[in-house]
Amino acid sequence: MSPIYLYLTNGTLPDDKAQARKLRYRSARYTVINDVLYKRGYTTPYLKCLTAEQGDYVFQEIHNGVCGDHSRSRSLAYKAFRQGYFWPTMHQDANALVKRCDKCQRFGNVPHIPAEPMTPIVSPWPFAQWGLDLIGPMPQRKGQVKYAVVAVDYFTKWVEAEPLATITAAKIEDFVWTHICCRFGIPYAIITDNGRQFDSELFRQFCTCLKINLFFASPAHPQSNGQVEAINKIVKKLLKRQLDKAKGTWPEKLPEALWAIRTSYRTSTGETPFSLAFGSEAVVPVEIGEPSYRTETFAPKPNEEAMSLSLDLLEEHRAQANLRNEAHKQCVSRYYDSRVRPRSFRIGDWVMRKGIYEPSSENQIPFRRTFGRELGGLLFIPNINDL
Repeated sequence: MSPIYLYLTNGTLPDDKAQARKLRYRSARYTVINDVLYKRGYTTPYLKCLTAEQGDYVFQEIHNGVCGDHSRSRSLAYKAFRQGYFWPTMHQDANALVKRCDKCQRFGNVPHIPAEPMTPIVSPWPFAQWGLDLIGPMPQRKGQVKYAVVAVDYFTKWVEAEPLATITAAKIEDFVWTHICCRFGIPYAIITDNGRQFDSELFRQFCTCLKINLFFASPAHPQSNGQVEAINKIVKKLLKRQLDKAKGTWPEKLPEALWAIRTSYRTSTGETPFSLAFGSEAVVPVEIGEPSYRTETFAPKPNEEAMSLSLDLLEEHRAQANLRNEAHKQCVSRYYDSRVRPRSFRIGDWVMRKGIYEPSSENQIPFRRTFGRELGGLLFIPNINDL
């Protein structure tokens, strides 16, 4: 602000003509009263121009002073403006102050706006790429069954699942071999999270022997394996609706939930997983209780001819479904990317990591119940070359 002050008091201009013209233009909205520089405002008569040090004091007092409310950057800058203060970097300084404020970081809302654009995962052919995950612990049943391993094919959306009493690498290997390899062939790739049962020497050797590419989702980022995460939600929702209070019988109801998913229309492909897997729609129980046209007019020979034709056209049928799936993913990506707000970190930055508070005694009230949530300590981002 000093060039404007010098020009208004002494008429001092830069030697460069362009800079001098720019300074005269900017100075039109400023005036000096009692040796103090003021800016003419649109909503207020005069705004006192401050230095960076004076502005920091004003922000500190408004933000965390006696009457401070720890407001966000935009509100903080607006409050200072309404009080009659101005300096060129108000919003930038307010944003920096809020980021430095320890209480704002600990008790502020956790941002859920995505920081990176979406990268859709598309399978090249049916049963080539599977997502693998676990559900549980569920209500315990006889035999100590309280977990379920779930797998979904990225192309057809076909779902496989099995109840488990324990989640070990051997159990996962047996599930993949029995429910995927022996039914649909050796897959090209499997995507899992970073659980010990997946990221184990035994399961890695199993995938290496069968030349299965094993990919792991980013830690603390389940969206990397979003297909199976979405199926997990559907499976749990169906089990809740079917069981109501008899939650311990979920292993017996799991096949029915899987059957419902396999025979349900999927928005992304425009088809059911069953039709993409076998070339025709499944006969469901309602067609037995109330016969449909195909069950009433069934004839072995015409049906065999129609099924043969369906199998001949299955490849084209799958290709069209794949195009619809890719178009749907692009549509979802456009909406997702429109909400992206990039966030970047540099080596040497201090960041706050979310943690879990555990009370030291049974009588102690957890912090998160009284004050919302607790965050872990500051985490220093090192140079990866120093690790």
